[in-house]
Amino acid sequence: MEHYAGIDVSLELSSVCVVDAKGKIVKEAKISSDPVALVTFFRGLGIAVERIGLEAGPLSQWLHAGLTQAGFEVVLFGDTAREGRTVSDDGKDRSQGCSRHRPVDPDGLVSAGSL
Repeated sequence: MEHYAGIDVSLELSSVCVVDAKGKIVKEAKISSDPVALVTFFRGLGIAVERIGLEAGPLSQWLHAGLTQAGFEVVLFGDTAREGRTVSDDGKDRSQGCSRHRPVDPDGLVSAGSL
């Protein structure tokens, strides 16, 4: 079965959500926002990840380069700030990981890679 991942990027820790082709959540984690840490996480999953969706932002170029150099297919998605990202009273970003308020749709990642 194919698996897909989404990364909600924050400056220190990024939320990673891995789903199967039916949208079932397989793994959630908070990983250091560093390409080496993300590559280590994905290689250690024990399953192949078909495609990774990466949130566009200040760290995107660095993370995208590290993940693609490691052999992962990565697509960039728009900034979630316009989509209601949660920011705490202290101004710190609270990345969401696997969204609970809308259905998980891995087809978005499937079609994004075919553009």
